[in-house]
Amino acid sequence: MSRKVQRGEVCADCSAPDPGWASINRGVLICDECCSVHRSLGRHISIVKHLRHSSWPSSLLQMVHTLASNGANSIWEHSLLDPAQVQSGRRKANPQDKLHPTKSEFIRAKYQMLAFVHKLPCRDDDGVTAKDLSKQLHSSVRTGNLETCLRLLSLGAQANFFHPEKGSTPLHVAAKAGQILQAELLVVYGADPGAPDVNGRTPIDYGRQAGHHDLADRLVECQYELTDRLAFYLCGRKPDHKNGHYIIPQMADSLDLSELAKAAKKKLQALSNRLFEELAMDVYDEVDRRENDAVWLTTQNHSTLVTERSAVPFLPVNPEYSATRNQGRQKLARFNAREFATLIIDILSEAKRRQQGKSSVILTDNLDYTLRNNANDCDDQHDYDSVASDEDTDQELLRNSRNNRARVRGSEDVPHARTPDEHNRSVSMDSSDLSDGPITLQEYLEVKKALATSDAKVQQLMKVNNNLSEELRRLQREMAT
Repeated sequence: MSRKVQRGEVCADCSAPDPGWASINRGVLICDECCSVHRSLGRHISIVKHLRHSSWPSSLLQMVHTLASNGANSIWEHSLLDPAQVQSGRRKANPQDKLHPTKSEFIRAKYQMLAFVHKLPCRDDDGVTAKDLSKQLHSSVRTGNLETCLRLLSLGAQANFFHPEKGSTPLHVAAKAGQILQAELLVVYGADPGAPDVNGRTPIDYGRQAGHHDLADRLVECQYELTDRLAFYLCGRKPDHKNGHYIIPQMADSLDLSELAKAAKKKLQALSNRLFEELAMDVYDEVDRRENDAVWLTTQNHSTLVTERSAVPFLPVNPEYSATRNQGRQKLARFNAREFATLIIDILSEAKRRQQGKSSVILTDNLDYTLRNNANDCDDQHDYDSVASDEDTDQELLRNSRNNRARVRGSEDVPHARTPDEHNRSVSMDSSDLSDGPITLQEYLEVKKALATSDAKVQQLMKVNNNLSEELRRLQREMAT
């Protein structure tokens, strides 16, 4: 599928010609202006990607184009197609409307509030309705009708629904039928490629047994999407998942043996599986924000579009998360390129260690760093909008993105031949025995920040020492003459 926008395509939100971005989970194409609003909503509302300047798996791009060309936008604008709505004054935005407030308010109503989506008749038991919709989804994914499945998902069908009579999930059905685009859509909505059926077989197993090897390989990639994306962000490489599942980049000038580094790694290892997964997902979202920022800065007319109101300086608040987690997510924007790369490398190493069931290499270290929150510290103010640094200019964001890969070199692929059952067991291992006490994400991020500061000071002292040594040698030469 070509990445070029097909002629005649228009923005799904304002009908502007030649849209350059896609909202993956909504199955629509959008223009630059409308994309700025989508980005401000957060990935939990709209997952955006540039059609030409972002990296795309071919089947995912094909899925988006198929949905867009088959009227997926009518799902999100269902009630606007009713002539009665036009008479009531409710209308779609147009290209000439101002971004704020006209377009932004329309987009928020459309995707965040789902104001125009077809509503099912009210029933006393919403659980029964969701179950019925999920059963319909389970049946529909064996066909190539993507928009029907997206409509069911928009109404509340569950992508990970386990059919009690069939003993499988919708992804099992799609994999067996060779419906790779349906599989892409289900994964976007949270389907698990490693989920077992009643007999312990995964959708990957179904795909291989049915001879759909490309689909099975793609599901393996989806299973490792998080770690693959983090590695690619740093070194531009992904594992092939035949010789190994992980690439662990290394910092060229790493001071990994410092005491603070050991303390940070110990706290990371002490996180429960749930908290570690949350941290990894938050860092993944921050990688997505930074990558989209870099694309945004290279594609926009800086005099008109790159403004304070169109920028996304930190991750938007997700109301489903706690205030503490939202604060931690937004503080990730303060990490410079080196600090963020170090955090990513630690997460990749820890993810590999946990999956392979290896014991901690820092268990023998007698390190007890207790970080206490300072009520007067500006970093701990409960003000989401204050999280972004004043130094986070457009130029710095672009520079950091370009410098990431120059600072990092990829390591060898790590051989790995674990079965899905072994994977599930290793992931579920309890790591609480590594902790001297309850460890929070906030504590880990504070240690990581302190480590980066310490590294910077050491580098500065080494530079001063070199300058003094050079000056001493110069004086010695002068005295000798």
